[in-house]
Amino acid sequence: MQTLEYRWDLTAFFPGVDSPEYRLACEAAGSKLDVIEKLFRQEGIMADGADVSADLADKVFGLVNEAGDAVSLIKAYVGCLVAADSNDEAAQAADSASDDLEIRLRKVRTQFTAWAGARSSIPGQQAAEHEYFIRRARVRAAHMLGAAEEALAADLSISGPMAWGKLHGIMGSQLKVEVDLPTGKETLPMSAVRNLAYDGDPVVRENAYFAELATWKSVEVPLSACLNGVKGAVNLLARKRRWDEALDESLFVSAIDRETLEAMLGAAKEFFPDFRRYLNAKARLLGKRKLPFYDIFAPVGEEAKIWTVDQAEAFVEETFRTFSDKLGDFAARAFREHWIDYMPRAGKQDGAFCCPFRGDESRIMHNFKTSIKSVSTLAHELGHGYHNTCTGPRTFLQSETPMTLAETASIFCETILKNAALEEGTDTENLTVLEASLCGSCQVVVDITSRFLFESEVFAKRGARELSPGELCQAMLDSQRATYGDGLDGDLLHPYMWAAKPHYYGLMSFYNYPYMFGLLFGLGLYAVYQQEPKGFQARYDDLLSSTGLDDAAGLARRFGIDTRRPDFWRDSLLVIRADIDRFVKIAGS
Repeated sequence: MQTLEYRWDLTAFFPGVDSPEYRLACEAAGSKLDVIEKLFRQEGIMADGADVSADLADKVFGLVNEAGDAVSLIKAYVGCLVAADSNDEAAQAADSASDDLEIRLRKVRTQFTAWAGARSSIPGQQAAEHEYFIRRARVRAAHMLGAAEEALAADLSISGPMAWGKLHGIMGSQLKVEVDLPTGKETLPMSAVRNLAYDGDPVVRENAYFAELATWKSVEVPLSACLNGVKGAVNLLARKRRWDEALDESLFVSAIDRETLEAMLGAAKEFFPDFRRYLNAKARLLGKRKLPFYDIFAPVGEEAKIWTVDQAEAFVEETFRTFSDKLGDFAARAFREHWIDYMPRAGKQDGAFCCPFRGDESRIMHNFKTSIKSVSTLAHELGHGYHNTCTGPRTFLQSETPMTLAETASIFCETILKNAALEEGTDTENLTVLEASLCGSCQVVVDITSRFLFESEVFAKRGARELSPGELCQAMLDSQRATYGDGLDGDLLHPYMWAAKPHYYGLMSFYNYPYMFGLLFGLGLYAVYQQEPKGFQARYDDLLSSTGLDDAAGLARRFGIDTRRPDFWRDSLLVIRADIDRFVKIAGS
């Protein structure tokens, strides 16, 4: 692949935000919303429980799905432009302008949910195909404000929580950090400095850590205002919508119940000592008494190779084909059609994500490094893309997947790659492969729990007043000490992780525990695959295509899994414990 700097191709959707094609798409989306809004204004359409014909019901479902697809494409396009370059003023302007479409769609969704939720039955083919949506609409409708209040909340979100979240994203992507490197002082974007946590030079990692903390501190006041603004709005709306707390709304959105969450978190806590064994073994490999936070992602062992993008793509496709040609063909298509933006650069958002666009197409943001961990991240994001391909034939409403289930394919693909890499390597090389896997698992089990504890405390205290930057830092440190324990140096943690993670700044609260669900559920499914490989691929693809058609517990039952039993989560964690045992053994030899 020879595209400039391995960038993604977004021109398959629009030539640019100033193109006639983009303008016409925005106008078409607006027209679709006009039709729905007019329909809902008609007398009797919104009357609670009023009879509707099958033809009308089918029409309403069809219009909402069409509008959802149209607006989602526009928001995905401008969102990816801004994520790739926050200095692109034209993209920023288009993103802001498209907020109106998003808000109008949200209002339509609210009206539609109230309309569907108010009826004991709805006739027509579309209603039959959207039974799960209707079932959830009845719950959602019971937690709605009045129509006028919901419309006002949607309008205010543009200048409220959405604005705070956007400000955080822009500030973080444009931050410049001065850091001491072996070549002298350099000023780098924050995303590049955070990537130095993976550097092989311990001095570089340490210097980058302190430079990062100092830079976050310099902007802690506006960022704490962002966090207080978002959490305050989410807290208030949750109470007004008659949820006991923000977590209850999050659990509903995530399609799990509190019993499942408690079973999973309880099992995870039982295995914290194992993760601490891993962290202490890593500290010994690095010649440290205790592992400082800035060495969490430090490379250990010997990399079999310094990975290039082309080598990573070839290995990912090869390993995917060991599961199915369909998965391998998907990866080949993503590479061939330039779905992936690989390299970090100024103005580019940190981290990695996969964004669905239209039908079975996605785009993937990466910040590629030359390690096996980065190759694993590529496999992870491609797993999301494969999931999107499986839901491609579904309607807009049928393809909406809760975060808990959205990680299923990504974890599965990571596991395929890890096992393939372990088969090829020596003990020394496998130490690196195990480290990449365990580092990720530790983040998803231990660090995610710390983020859950932190966010729980912020929501509890934000109900009474705003929290200062110092209080936010202290809450983060307390959460890290409660989870990492003696696995890390307690004097060298990361008090500004609340500033570094964009997950706290969206309208979706508790953007953390679903990752743990996804990891452990994915591992559990992989164990089923190993035990019962015959016919598994077809059942697996069907599950992925159905993640918007049932809750997590219902889908899990297809594979004999009870998500409310701690033993299921323990079985998945035992897979990780086995990798920890292997890592510790190799590290001590």
